[in-house]
Amino acid sequence: MLITLSLVLCALVFSAWVVGKFLNFPRNIWVLFLTQPLWMCISPVITFIGGLLASQIAPSASLATLPLALLIIGAASGSMLSAKLANNYGRKKATYIGLSLALLATQLAMFSAIFAHFNLLLLAAFLLGVSLAFSQQLRFAAIESVHAEQAPKVLSTLMLSGIFAAFIGPEIALLGKDWIPSPHGYAGSFMALSVLIIVAAVVFIKFTNPIDHIKNEQHSPSRPLSLIIKQPLFLIALASAAIGYGLMSFLMTATPLSMHDMNGHSLSDTKWVIQSHIAAMFLPSLFTGVLIKRFSAKKVLIVGTILFAAVVAVALRGQQVVHYWWALVLLGMGWNFLFITGTVLLPQSYHQSERFRVQAINDFVIFATQAVASLLAGWLLFNAGWATLVYSTVPFIIVMFGICFYYRPETHRPVNKP
Repeated sequence: MLITLSLVLCALVFSAWVVGKFLNFPRNIWVLFLTQPLWMCISPVITFIGGLLASQIAPSASLATLPLALLIIGAASGSMLSAKLANNYGRKKATYIGLSLALLATQLAMFSAIFAHFNLLLLAAFLLGVSLAFSQQLRFAAIESVHAEQAPKVLSTLMLSGIFAAFIGPEIALLGKDWIPSPHGYAGSFMALSVLIIVAAVVFIKFTNPIDHIKNEQHSPSRPLSLIIKQPLFLIALASAAIGYGLMSFLMTATPLSMHDMNGHSLSDTKWVIQSHIAAMFLPSLFTGVLIKRFSAKKVLIVGTILFAAVVAVALRGQQVVHYWWALVLLGMGWNFLFITGTVLLPQSYHQSERFRVQAINDFVIFATQAVASLLAGWLLFNAGWATLVYSTVPFIIVMFGICFYYRPETHRPVNKP
């Protein structure tokens, strides 16, 4: 595990060097490329061990997914706050507030494992989620650091860095599991996570607020928020990201419990499936931006929705490791296409002067949807089973197909272009 972790960290540093050296992006992009995956390790750690630890210390096994649900509720709750602080104090100061909150929360999570205190684990998960709301603002910081025509490529590059979180998170969770004595283990996992947060904070020192770049852009007067959110282009962008995130979280949250607790698959196999899923979420970023630019956002949305339909078909064929693996890999790829496309479309619905308000609303709806999905996942899994849980995603996939065919690029034109 230590060798694997060392290799992945070296690969992350090398990739950031390539981004800075050969892709002709500004310094902010490679700084974000390094910072984001270290911060994002919070999600795979809570996804992987949060439910397993909770199932040991919670009053009822049906509450095992509650930490992950609270992580996402925290992200939804912090979306408005993170955008407001970024607007008032700049991206850099706001990000350090988020990183400080993450460091505090990892320590609370460590003590929850040491004392087997379920409520403390829930508080830690919520605060970790709030900190992740700040990390989600980094994708907008990347877009603002370059010119508009570079946005799809830069966003894809930044999203690609998330693949490292897929491997670093679960590896440090297992590697540090028994570093600190605790009744059910995992206290050391949270300590190891806090080290990653500290490293991310040190790297982020090199970040520069992209204020000068934004000031050089032509601004239009701010419109009422009620007018902005009624735009078809805004609604298409929001729905694509929210449905993609909601369905992904719904199935991903239930998978470790279904595999390990209900079907007896090993912890190692469960880790492999989760790692593969998170890798599949970010690996397509190598070409998602290119596909959007070459074939159009509409076609990428359609392919992403087809991938979600394929998830249902595979997941219903059986509950062996191979079925879980293929379903979760397809799920990750579908999420990537919907989320990146939605994020690329969103800035086309607002003027620069409106960005913080619109970004806050966008992230709040996305993470609120994800939170509800995570809460329902555990309840539905334990009360109705895996097959029913999978079938329940079908109506949302049908809605997404409707959105894809409704979207007309020639009609729904960007508001910030002539």
